[in-house]
Formats: sequence, C-alpha cells, structure tokens
Amino acid sequence: MAMTELKADVDPAEVGFDPARLDRIDRHFRRYVDDGRLPGWLITVSRQGRLAHVSGYGSRDVESGLPVEADTLWRIYSMTKPITSVAAMMLYEEGAFELNDPVSAFIPSFADVRVYVAGSEVKPLAVPATEPVRIWHLLTHTAGLTYGFHRAHPVDARYRDAGFEFGWPRGMDLAQCCDAWAGQLLLFQPGAEWNYSVATDVLGRVVEVASGQSLDEFLSARIFGPLGMTDTAFWVDEADMSRMAALYTPGAGGLRRLEEMGRVAHRPPRVLSGGGGLISTAADYHRFTQMLLDRPGSPGGELDGVRLLGPRTVAYMAINQLPGGADLETFGRPLNAEAPFRGVGFGLGFAVVIDVAAGKTLGSVGEYSWGGLASTAFWVDPAEELTVCFYTQLMPSSSYRIRPQLRQLVYQALV
Repeated sequence: MAMTELKADVDPAEVGFDPARLDRIDRHFRRYVDDGRLPGWLITVSRQGRLAHVSGYGSRDVESGLPVEADTLWRIYSMTKPITSVAAMMLYEEGAFELNDPVSAFIPSFADVRVYVAGSEVKPLAVPATEPVRIWHLLTHTAGLTYGFHRAHPVDARYRDAGFEFGWPRGMDLAQCCDAWAGQLLLFQPGAEWNYSVATDVLGRVVEVASGQSLDEFLSARIFGPLGMTDTAFWVDEADMSRMAALYTPGAGGLRRLEEMGRVAHRPPRVLSGGGGLISTAADYHRFTQMLLDRPGSPGGELDGVRLLGPRTVAYMAINQLPGGADLETFGRPLNAEAPFRGVGFGLGFAVVIDVAAGKTLGSVGEYSWGGLASTAFWVDPAEELTVCFYTQLMPSSSYRIRPQLRQLVYQALV
C-alpha cells in the first residue's frame, strides 16, 4: 500500500461519523505537539472496511524539522506481538501444535523450569514447576516469564543482571535468549497469574522451530507479502532511513532524543524479536487490522481475497482466555501501560474488553487491542466494525493517557 493510498476513501458521514466531531480528535492531540509533549503523531480511523479519517501533525524528527508523513516509519515495539500471535495461530491451523502442548517440545530448555517462591534476587528460594509451560501460556502471558524493565520483582532484577532490560546481551540470537529465559526463575506457577513478558519472543522461536524458517522469513512470506505490507520489517534499509521517525522521552526542558535506542533499527538484528522488534507504517498496520476485522461480507482473517486465518480462529483469539473470566485487575500484575486493567481480559495476543463500565472509557465488549512501548496503539471493534491506530515515538507509553483519550474522542464521533 503506497503512501498515496493512505488517505480517507469515504465520506465520514457515510459510515456513521460526524465530521465536526472527528475534528475534535485532531484538535485535542495537536495540543500535545504544540506544548512539547509529543514530537508528532499519525491517526487512522476506519469503519466498515473504509478509511474515514487519516490525520497527522508535528514532526517525525524534531531536530531536522522533518514532518510526520503518510509513509513515516515507526518502531511499533509491542504491536509486533499480535503479528507474531497470528503467525503462531496460522501454524496452529496447520496442525503444527495444540495450544496445550508444552513449549519444551519445540525449545527443550523449557523442560526443567523452576518457580520463584521467596527471597532476594541474590538468594531466591525456588521450587520446580507443577505443570509445563504451554504454548497457551505464551499466547496469554501466563507463563511466569517477565521483563527486566518492570523493576517490580526480584526475578525482574535477575533478568537485568543477565543483560535483559530493553534488549539482550551482545552476541546472542533468539534461540540463545530463549534458553537463557528458560534458565531464569518463573515469577509464578504456569497459568497462575498474568504478567507482561518476553513470552511472545519465545512464541516467535516456536514459530521458527515449527515452520523451519527464521521468524523474519516466515512473517515476510506468510503475512507481509500476502497482505502487501511492503514497509514492515525488523530493520530499515539505508535508502529508507530518512522516513524513520526519531525516538524521544520526556525530559526536564521538553523532549529528549533517545539516540542509542533509536539506532537499533538501522541494522539487521541478531535477535528477531517477535515481542517488539518490528518497524512499520500506518498503511501497513492498517492492512493488518483490516485482515483481522470481522465484518459482513468479509469474515475475520481475510483481506482482498487473501486469507491468513479462519474466522473462528480470529474470533477465538479475541475472547478473554483468563481463568474464570477474570480481568487483568484481578488476575494480572499491574505493570505495563499498554492496556487498562479494569474490565479488560486477555485473549491470544490481544487485550480484550469484557466490561465497558468497569474500564471507565467508551468502547464495546469484544473490542481487542494492544500498544507499543513508544506510545503507539491500535484497536479493533467488531461490534462497530471499527479499527483505529495511533502512531508516535515517545517512551515510555505510560507518559500520558493518550489511549483512553483517543478512545473517548473516537467513540463520541460515532453518531
């Protein structure tokens, strides 16, 4: 999908939006740029498979004075996770595994995992896992894995000590990282709680072993190529570097540029991170959300005659899989800001709204979503046949309440 194609292709009123109310979205988020909270942003809103609203504002590179454009390249970080989850479920549909299969069938180092019980990061007390880590646990973040950057638990500290915070030790590849994570203690018994983690990176390795292809080869051949996602990859060619948005964090006197983390995107990575490694454009990710969207005449899993998943598989991924129908508030550890916790459960690769009133934000039951570390976000709402994506490059994503504000402004525009 070329840059020229990322523009509204329907009168908003034709698909149930009040154009004047849609303008409130842009007015609100322009203030974020004007007062120095964000460098720039790009928003897409579609309904019934038609793009009703596309807008961008501010800079992709503040220092160079380069504006946000339709073909700007964004680090989507954890918005990589739903793509990796789709890849895994494509293999599931081919009979490569069952959801209850142990991860050790594909990554043998997961056969003897141990679970933290008490103690410090230096002298922890641990016991053997009472059941294996299963593929279902990876898809739902209930495996007991974690992230070093959480800074909420002694096991997080052990990840950092081993070189896993926002990256991995130099010289390691994905298979070696998975072995290292299997050698770390789990936070809890598999399936007992929800904790946002490297689980989707491990799932990416399962995709590699089950398919016999490297993760970048599989995604390119089976998802990006068929969907026409020509600008999505784990790194950016020299020729396209000028399109890349710079990465920022809030500083004392305004935005501070993150040079070192920003440079990671400029070369092929040793670790193909299915949990957070992809770079994409708004046009490409829009196509991914349209493939997922289940709407009359186009059941979920298909786009423009290309079917990646069966509609029942997509629907199954988008139901709450947490035991007892619990939400993340009661079953999860309150860590990340990629989704609210009240009234929101977790499916296979997505957060899923199960109680709109509890979440205190407009929306629909069954809406599923995720976001990225640099404040990008998307959601798919089958009830309203709606998809929304937001792109910027500000870390961390908990800096401002962009996501709930975007939701209230999109839904109030539906009339």
